[in-house]
Amino acid sequence: MAALKTRYRIDGMDCASCATKIETALRRLPKVDEVAVSVAAGTLTVAHAGANLAVLEKRVTGLGYGIVPLGAAAGQPAGDDGHGPCQSHDHDHHHDHDHHHDHAHGASAVTQVAATPTESAAAGHSHLPADRPWWQSGKARLTLLCGLALVLAYGIGHLLPAYQSIFFIAALAIGLVPIARRALMAALAGTPFSIEMLMTIAAVGAILIGATEEAAAVVFLFLVGELLEGVAAGRARASIRALTALVPKTARLIENGATREVPAESLAIGSLILVRPGERIPADGTVIEGAGSVNEAPVTGESVPVAKAAADTVFAGTVNGEAALTIRATTSPSDNTIARVVRLVEEAQESKAPTERFIDGFARWYTPFIVVLAALVATVPPLLAGASWDEWIYKGLAILLIGCPCALVISTPAAIAAGLAAGARRGLLIKGGAVLERLRLVNAVALDKTGTLTEGKPKVTDVIAFIGDEAGLIARAAALESGSTHPLANAILGEAAARGLAIPAVVGAGANSGEGVSGVVEGVPLFLGSPKAAGARVPLAPDQQAAIAALNEAGKTVAVLVAGEAVEGLIALRDEPREDAAAGLAALKAVGIRTVMLTGDNERTARAVGAALGIEVRAGLMPADKQRIIGELKREGFTVAKVGDGINDAPALAAADVGIAMGGGTDVALETAEAAVLHGRVADVAAMIALSRQTMRNIHENITIALGLKAVFLVTTIIGITGLWPAILADTGATVLVTANALRLLGWGRK
Repeated sequence: MAALKTRYRIDGMDCASCATKIETALRRLPKVDEVAVSVAAGTLTVAHAGANLAVLEKRVTGLGYGIVPLGAAAGQPAGDDGHGPCQSHDHDHHHDHDHHHDHAHGASAVTQVAATPTESAAAGHSHLPADRPWWQSGKARLTLLCGLALVLAYGIGHLLPAYQSIFFIAALAIGLVPIARRALMAALAGTPFSIEMLMTIAAVGAILIGATEEAAAVVFLFLVGELLEGVAAGRARASIRALTALVPKTARLIENGATREVPAESLAIGSLILVRPGERIPADGTVIEGAGSVNEAPVTGESVPVAKAAADTVFAGTVNGEAALTIRATTSPSDNTIARVVRLVEEAQESKAPTERFIDGFARWYTPFIVVLAALVATVPPLLAGASWDEWIYKGLAILLIGCPCALVISTPAAIAAGLAAGARRGLLIKGGAVLERLRLVNAVALDKTGTLTEGKPKVTDVIAFIGDEAGLIARAAALESGSTHPLANAILGEAAARGLAIPAVVGAGANSGEGVSGVVEGVPLFLGSPKAAGARVPLAPDQQAAIAALNEAGKTVAVLVAGEAVEGLIALRDEPREDAAAGLAALKAVGIRTVMLTGDNERTARAVGAALGIEVRAGLMPADKQRIIGELKREGFTVAKVGDGINDAPALAAADVGIAMGGGTDVALETAEAAVLHGRVADVAAMIALSRQTMRNIHENITIALGLKAVFLVTTIIGITGLWPAILADTGATVLVTANALRLLGWGRK
């Protein structure tokens, strides 16, 4: 049976140990094949073969977490009829993009797709418990109630000292009963050494040795620590969800010549939308009418508004500038740029980095070790040396609390989640923690030329007029090309438009067997074509041939305009480097990274572009050649990143240690690459590697904080300097410090 995939939003999941408990509990259920839990995204994805979802949801709620199926209507019960309301199936999808990239998804599985931002809003996502302010959460209410009970117990205990212990036990019970229940459910579900179990043992042990006041305070501090973890985790989660707010809730739909306001979620592919100046664009689309600038900074991080005219692409969530635009939607609301960025990052956060997997494995041995150590500390001195049972049991309980692995376990995923979020908010999409970690090791970057180091479309670079002036030469060439859609024709027409030239009428325009175009302009027969074709019509003078040779040597394509029996002039065109290409390559070299251009273009053109950018060049390559060169670099000991469009370079992207797609928003080629730079800047490749290195530094800092505090308090507890209160403060404090340190990454890259 084909696998089903069901996704949920989880409330109350604040750290990696929470995720581990859920994973362990659900993997033991019948017909459950795979469980992926993302703490940062607050999501649960279950791959199963028709499992009873009502039982699955009950198992999660039994562990103390809220669960809401993604895509369920607001207020609809989870798990209805045993399969839940989220059992809708999304079969094969095929997206045909303008670049003729055909991506097929889901061919091997029936899939429940994650609710996208727009779907979630329409389906009551805004009413999820996790979306309430933290002070309205159940954890906040429980913590407040436990704190008030502790204050009352302290006050009443002074008035009635004989009953002080009873009042503290009553106050303690308010917080401990829910914790103990979660501990029991986790133990039954396969996680006996949960932090709740350690807390329960420590609190009950403290009561048995008469330390009721400390036990009550410890439970309260534990709840405060959990609440702070929830606030921190919520902040990291909100950093990605905040992207959904970029898409406006309404759109102006044009139908039958009239404009009406409709919900943005109701737009369909092909819908005509009017966007007024200053408004956010509600859908990915193509400009049909109007021209002006669009601020793409919210989506791509591009600091300068981008000029848009008819046939240009615009993205959902960007801000229209000074002119009204009519746009035809090219994607559904559930598949616009913002929705896909959020979905990709949330899915990336579900995959664990190597360091995180190591820490998880370490924690599985570490926690039982701490339990055994605490038991030995509590029993060995009294049994072998006749020491006081109360004193050493007290120390053993303190060690139990110090050993809680929360801070250690969250040290890596918190930093990874923050790093992924920080990158996504700046147009750097990275598919998971493993890729983010691997990027830091990259010491060689191979880049495609066309569309990666260059703009991907030719531009007019030189105009040489032998008769008349440059303006007349461009205007007459544009007249011949006015009916063509060839890239060189578009470049000449674009140059005429940039110069504000009036294009004269042409008579009898047509293509000449692939040699060029001809026609009559202002009574003069014209031909525009290659030097060879032009030379076959009229002789080229030595100075003209020298000019053509010089332009060719610079890697430029030369078009010759022949007017009657004379050569009127030359127009040179070349796919020019991106504005930031040289600076981007320099940034890579500055940190010791080797760069090389791999291109299928001819040697002369590639060498010219390579010389301008200062990069090693390998030209005239087939896809298999690029793949071979990547392999050679790896055998030389390099960790290689390949940067390309993700389609033509698919073999090389797959062969590289990290494949990075040069994206354009609606087609970022993430199907073949492991990462993408959304706004296509070469400098962002260096930024992505820098983000990886910063994230790993943050992880190492977190591990040092977590283990360092535990080591200090372990020693001070055994020698009698600290007790239960400092122990729980050490654990809670380490967790908060680690989380706060990880959240610093959210500010990465800000000026």
